[in-house]
Amino acid sequence: MSNSFKKIYFHVGISKTGSTFLQNRVFPLLSEIDYIPTKKYKTVFLEIEKLKNNNILISREFDRQFEREVGHFSSRNKNVVPIIVLRRHDEYFASQYRRFVKNGFRGTVKDFLNLENDVGFFKKINFNFQHQINVLNNSFEHKPVVLFYHDLKADPIGFIKKICNCMGAEINIGAINFKSKHRSYNEKQLKTIQGFSKVFDLRKRRVFKNSFLHLLWRFYHAIFRYGILYLSFFMPGFLYSKKPLIDPLYLEKIKDYFKEDWDSCLAYKNIE
Repeated sequence: MSNSFKKIYFHVGISKTGSTFLQNRVFPLLSEIDYIPTKKYKTVFLEIEKLKNNNILISREFDRQFEREVGHFSSRNKNVVPIIVLRRHDEYFASQYRRFVKNGFRGTVKDFLNLENDVGFFKKINFNFQHQINVLNNSFEHKPVVLFYHDLKADPIGFIKKICNCMGAEINIGAINFKSKHRSYNEKQLKTIQGFSKVFDLRKRRVFKNSFLHLLWRFYHAIFRYGILYLSFFMPGFLYSKKPLIDPLYLEKIKDYFKEDWDSCLAYKNIE
């Protein structure tokens, strides 16, 4: 069957909006639709060709590469209903920053996102959610389904039913594992690994072209990083600055800066 007759539902993330929960605990349980898991995304076009079902679900998280990856996919498939889950900008920033610090980011919050000069690791356009909605609107034949992380947190069952309804899929709610996977890393742990990151390059990266050597490197790298995180439990508290990892005033500044964008996203939801 030609891909033009297949209707694809494309969950594009974004990160830190419950994507892992959906990808691992919800989407594999869906019926009436074929799910291509994120681990097969590198060969996604081949996977689409192999499926006989008319309805297909794909899930992949995008951050800074959002426009490039959406453009790459839409150049091959336009009969797509994109699904995006959004999180209020200050909460999204805080969660992303903690994630990147855990993975070796050395900089301050302003190195991560600089509202004044836009010279941070993330650019302001990466936090412009209305822009992302517009990219999806302009890239695919179907309007995007816009959902919100706070709805998932407040009523996960209602959220899952809503996402199933939009795809014409079904699920046995009783089969879903709603238990928390793990708690977030605390300030002490993140400050510890950030301190080590200024001496050692702890960022996830490819060092060896050889796949086997790369696998060994990832194993060694993970042991080293997680060893540091758990070593922090034994470090005396007086060694740490009382200054918070993320300045609450900067979070308020981010919230205020993107308020118009957030309000427009909420309004988009209301007219769907």
